Amino acid sequence: MPSRPPRPSPPTGVADLSDPDAFVTGPPHETFRRLRAEAPIAFFPEKAGGSGFWAVTRYEDVRAVSLDQTTFSSWRGGVMLRDFPEDLLAAQRETLPSMQPGRHGKHRRLVSGAFAPKIMRGLEPRIRHLTRRILDQVASKGACDFVTDIASELPAQVICELIGIPTEDRGKIVAWSNAMVGIDDPEYALSTGDAPLASMQLYAYASELARARRSAPRDDVVSLLLAAEVDGERLGEAQFNAFMLVLSVAGNETTRNAISGGLLTLFEHPAERARLQADPSLLPTAADEILRWVAPVMHFRRTAERDIELGGQQIRAGDKVVVWYVSANRDAAVFPDPDRFDVGRTPNEHLSFGFGAHFCLGAALARLEIQVFFDELFRRLPDVAPAGPAVRMRGNHIAGIKHLPVAFTPD
Repeated sequence: MPSRPPRPSPPTGVADLSDPDAFVTGPPHETFRRLRAEAPIAFFPEKAGGSGFWAVTRYEDVRAVSLDQTTFSSWRGGVMLRDFPEDLLAAQRETLPSMQPGRHGKHRRLVSGAFAPKIMRGLEPRIRHLTRRILDQVASKGACDFVTDIASELPAQVICELIGIPTEDRGKIVAWSNAMVGIDDPEYALSTGDAPLASMQLYAYASELARARRSAPRDDVVSLLLAAEVDGERLGEAQFNAFMLVLSVAGNETTRNAISGGLLTLFEHPAERARLQADPSLLPTAADEILRWVAPVMHFRRTAERDIELGGQQIRAGDKVVVWYVSANRDAAVFPDPDRFDVGRTPNEHLSFGFGAHFCLGAALARLEIQVFFDELFRRLPDVAPAGPAVRMRGNHIAGIKHLPVAFTPD
């Protein structure tokens, strides 16, 4: 048998993408720029001693991997960069992002009706009401932590109301989702113990919620999901619990970080902020530009099911292949002047919601929340300004901001 060529090392001087500390001041965009130009399919050994992974950084390659579910599996090793024990991996495989293609398609059809764009647009009055209520709670103070007092509240309230979770339980959902996505950040990971414990707690909560809705259905997503049927099949308990976990995390964390990262970006680009505040008709394009720029989910993992050549590199069966949306969103081959933040950018085919079969079900809801939020924020607190440095989440998966002190003229 001929020997396989050694995996190439990444260019010298680039950041170690396996190291969460390489992201504490923000994504290492200079590293991604060099990788796209010099080594768009680059192999990184893992800092924690894992098997290493291929970093896919160009837009066209990220799309190619995302479209080929047969070769690049989200089921085989899950979607997270780190390796998990088999029992935890088995639980992940019940979630939509990690299902095998055949099961994924059927289960996606079961839940997709609840998140159709038309249904999401009907939520605008309620989202606007919630946003105003949240801003009312801080407007008289003159200062607050934007992340904890404002940005974390809106998506949590929206998703909990959508699901039908009681207001008094909202804090639990936020804490559990923080622990799961902030596994590398001591502030979040220690808030509820470790990520597996938080997952189990949310699973148990979902089971109780399902039992309550089966006995007394309501006009909410949980009741809709439990009643949904495709080809005579309904969601089983494990699939329902797994979907609730993904919905709670994705509906809370990603939108919160898009809003927080969006405001920080507008602070850093005052001309574009002034342009948006002067012309609210730019809110739809501004929301997509915020999503492109922030890339709340920076990467997802796939596992190669067979030997294949990708971008001139020999990928082996079993190799981790990590698609970096945060890099693809700055690819000059697709985005003219990609390092310019432009609230009027169009077209804007960013990959922050993924691509292909795993395109985010909540995309319409996230866009709506971002648009409504900034519309109401600049109406109510038009002079909001930074009052201290932003503190970012430690980790290379979620582009999270934990704290962002702001000040404004009080009511």
